[in-house]
Amino acid sequence: MIRLAVLGDIGSGKSYLAKQFGCPVFNADNEVAKIYKKSVNFYKKIKKVFPNHKITFPVKKKDISKIIQEKPNSIKKIVKIIHPEIRSKMNKFIKKNKKKKYVMLDIPLLLENKLNKKKDILIFVDAKKKEIKKRLKKRKNYNPKTINILKKLQLPVEIKRKKSNFIIKNNFKNDKFKKNVKNLLKKLS
Repeated sequence: MIRLAVLGDIGSGKSYLAKQFGCPVFNADNEVAKIYKKSVNFYKKIKKVFPNHKITFPVKKKDISKIIQEKPNSIKKIVKIIHPEIRSKMNKFIKKNKKKKYVMLDIPLLLENKLNKKKDILIFVDAKKKEIKKRLKKRKNYNPKTINILKKLQLPVEIKRKKSNFIIKNNFKNDKFKKNVKNLLKKLS
């Protein structure tokens, strides 16, 4: 099995790119949402670490965002609580799909949390900051303060670009993006 991993800035189109490969995708953001909804263990831990905040089960994303906005340093504590669950879910995903030719890892903190392996093929999604900002503003829970805090957790995009094996430009025009993916798939075959 070949592990592909998508890297890039917040809002650059990483999740969209991941789906274009037609292989099983591990999407960490979706898994975090499931943990918020289903993990009583996560709820208990987050409640213990932030006892003065109004947090109910299932945990709401807006409640976590509020904690992050009020206490920017809290993000590290939250990541420390949720990271082991994400790592465990990723390992189960890889085990389940070990007979597949490719799997795609869509994990925003892949490099930062050392979830990548030496043989992983890293694909960087390159998009213009102006276009990214325009797309982010359309998101339902858009909050520039939260996005800036999240960006501080991540390695600079220049480092991610340098570490990547391939770069795919995203001009947010689907036909060109899909063509770039097809060309990359040919190179990988």
